[in-house]
Amino acid sequence: MGPLGDLRIIEIAGLGPTPSCGMLLGDMGADVIRVDRIASADLPVELPTRFNLRDRNKRSVAIDLKRSEGLAALLRLVEQADVLIEGFRPGVAERLGLGPEVCLARQRGLVYARATGWGQDGPLARDAGHDINYVALTGALDLIGPPGGDPVVPLNLLGDYAGGAAYLAFGIMCAVHEARRSGEGQVVDGAIIDGTTSLLTMFHAMRQADQLLPERGANLLDGGAPFYTTYRTKDGKHVAIGALEGRFYAALIARLGLDAAALPDRGDRAGWPALRDILADTFARRTREEWVAIFADCPDACFSPVLTLEEAATHPHNRARGMLVEFDGLQHPRPAPRLSRTPGAISGRPPRVGEQTRGALADWGFDAAEIADGMAKGVFLDSGS
Repeated sequence: MGPLGDLRIIEIAGLGPTPSCGMLLGDMGADVIRVDRIASADLPVELPTRFNLRDRNKRSVAIDLKRSEGLAALLRLVEQADVLIEGFRPGVAERLGLGPEVCLARQRGLVYARATGWGQDGPLARDAGHDINYVALTGALDLIGPPGGDPVVPLNLLGDYAGGAAYLAFGIMCAVHEARRSGEGQVVDGAIIDGTTSLLTMFHAMRQADQLLPERGANLLDGGAPFYTTYRTKDGKHVAIGALEGRFYAALIARLGLDAAALPDRGDRAGWPALRDILADTFARRTREEWVAIFADCPDACFSPVLTLEEAATHPHNRARGMLVEFDGLQHPRPAPRLSRTPGAISGRPPRVGEQTRGALADWGFDAAEIADGMAKGVFLDSGS
């Protein structure tokens, strides 16, 4: 069942942080029904259904929410739900008739979670945007990149998934915890810019303490420090070094066979370029795998090979941890974090649009005649029948 086995969640199908948030909760046992548009069954999708790994542990119910009967059906589901997650632009849910005021009137203890980029208010609230736009406005994107170079896009990990989905899931569980004490639900405003700004807390602290230079690639944690960066090896691959503390740096230098006394002072930023050149020249003399062998019995050097996704899947440590698990013939990242007594699990493959409409509606209180009538009228679609 998992730790959230008694939680019922409605996820209005969407993009960005919404499906990932639903996955995090579903992995921990929540009963997540993904409410899909009926039209989506005939539209091209980004990935074939079985590869939409973020939709594992969910059931799909296809409902035409633009019809009064479809809206009425959704609101009946709301009456049974603990959480509703939507990712519309501000005002859209209200225009559809399923905004928080309507839903909370149906279910007093409902947690109504809203996933957006810009938030529910402010001058940009109704503007379009994607992960890159949100992390740009927070200052995060400006911090990432080589010295003298352009900002480097950090995939959409930082905005959609960390600042968005993870923070939204955290907010949902905070609100669920409080609702079970008070009996009152509330709205969770899960803005990507808010979550990303929270992730930047340490860097705002460094900025105000005058310990953060404005140039990219010139600081302690942005690749500027020669002992916290990556280096190219003889075979064109890379290694990563994270030797921040003195004892770790000493272990690194010793294993590289360098004379610490002859090197520039690592505590003096003025000497960083020269120290980087020395380390770069050293690492370029051997292949990545040769360096892996050299550092194999040196646990304090903070050395790691930079692996591809395929290589990461077979690395001995990752395999020992079971970081990827086989399910339905595919490798899935294991549910995280790991709980000792009630761990998360993968129990259901990603569903087709409307694949479980009949079964999920029945489980949530609809009788067979109501479901059949909705099917006949085109309000529901069940692709599993």
